[in-house]
Amino acid sequence: MTTNLSRRPGPGQIRRRSVAVAAATAVTVDTPAEPGRPIVVSTRDANVDLATWLGDNRDQLRALLHDRGAVLFQGFGVSGAEELERLVLAVSPEAMNYVYGSTPRSREMRQVYTSTEYPADQTIPQHNELAYARNWPMRLWFLSHRAAETGGATPVADSRRVYERIPAEVRDRFAEQGVMYLRNYGAGLDLSWQQTFETEDPAEVERFCAESGIEYTWLPDGRLRTTQVAQGVVRHPVTGETCWFNQAHLFHTSSLPAEVRGTLLDSLDPLDLPRNALYGDGTPIEDEVIAGIHAAFEAETVAEPWRDGDVMLIDNVLVSHGRQPYTGPRKVLVAMAEPGSADLPGASGR
Repeated sequence: MTTNLSRRPGPGQIRRRSVAVAAATAVTVDTPAEPGRPIVVSTRDANVDLATWLGDNRDQLRALLHDRGAVLFQGFGVSGAEELERLVLAVSPEAMNYVYGSTPRSREMRQVYTSTEYPADQTIPQHNELAYARNWPMRLWFLSHRAAETGGATPVADSRRVYERIPAEVRDRFAEQGVMYLRNYGAGLDLSWQQTFETEDPAEVERFCAESGIEYTWLPDGRLRTTQVAQGVVRHPVTGETCWFNQAHLFHTSSLPAEVRGTLLDSLDPLDLPRNALYGDGTPIEDEVIAGIHAAFEAETVAEPWRDGDVMLIDNVLVSHGRQPYTGPRKVLVAMAEPGSADLPGASGR
């Protein structure tokens, strides 16, 4: 079953409504008519301090975020990791680490990281951060420290609308069973466990796994294998809306280039694959199901080009994100905040 979502306006139909938030601060809010596009908060006054505005308008910011799931700030001249951290702390008690991450990043300072460091010619598909885990950040902050010459946008997709596009029988199975994630770390095929868990101490890894419901096995060559069953869908703890929330489409072997997948499947035991995603009961997810998930994300993805100093705040449950290929130097910083989990009241999608 495919849900008809023909609500998108056609060419020339997109309109923006501009509402003054506070004339004294010369800050305006633009809400695009096209579904899924981030709300834009902007100023032309170089004296407006974004951290101060955020602190003074927490309730309004929360309302904007729960409406569209993403808010783009422009014209505030934000630059550098320290300024990004200051924005995070203006509205959240603390930033979070990227422990149990699945992509390469560099730490800029404390809990501020670079965005995923994949080659510039590659697309990073839509995903909700740490949706393969049972705990995740509810808020993601992105700062365009240096915009690319071409491309390099951070597209977003509304997880509520993605959920609606996926056939009911697939949604129901993911909601009931969740997703089992298999990971084998290191050996030149994936991040090492030291990178993933941000420690050199195996005891720290074991402690984290025990607290997070992750099963682990130390292999004879010192490598690590983990499996974890996590949620397939989540009900937002504030809005109550059901959202597609997992990374099965990124971990599943069908998402690899055909020649890479063939080589891995021919040379490795299924348990030794760098990554794979299965239904929560351990049975394989069909390739056509994963293809349908990719198609649902693609249909809902929208992108705004970065400019130097732009900041985007997203609700990590309501909205997924990705990265377009790019040319020229590009640097986007990321900070995560406000822990969430399917154990929060109202959050479980089952």
